[in-house]
Amino acid sequence: MKKGTAFKFGDNISTDHIAPGRLFHLRSDLPEFAKHVLEDADPEFASKMSKGDFVVAGNNFGLGSSREHAPQIIKIAGVGAVLAKSFARIFYRNAINIGLLLIECDTDGIDAGDELEIDIKEGYVHNLTKGTQIKITPLPDVMIKLLNEGGLIEHIKKHGDFDLV
Repeated sequence: MKKGTAFKFGDNISTDHIAPGRLFHLRSDLPEFAKHVLEDADPEFASKMSKGDFVVAGNNFGLGSSREHAPQIIKIAGVGAVLAKSFARIFYRNAINIGLLLIECDTDGIDAGDELEIDIKEGYVHNLTKGTQIKITPLPDVMIKLLNEGGLIEHIKKHGDFDLV
């Protein structure tokens, strides 16, 4: 289980909102780049969040370019998971590849500052602030295995192949 505070964002948060293009010169220094994560959506996000907190958004999170730095700096910043109604396809794949937990669920019942607990095994987000629970879209076993191993790259380092069965 993962527990943290919700930071709420809207629909259509792009990779430019996540990893500002004007700071792309930092792509060779990802820890420095992570200090600016989501800066164009909330200039204070990186300084306010604590390790393990959650990004909560609406539809189409991660749209735009295939910039793999976007999920990387979210993970490096210490975000515990990103919860959204839907994700852009390439962002979703890039995030799973690096081991960033993405949760698809109805995020309307989550407000900024709510304390959440994610139970992947049971398939729920528990909103501890409101005493409610939200059903999550189940993750396939192969994705859970990849996430537990730190992503596809770590899986390949460990096993030397793509065998996920």
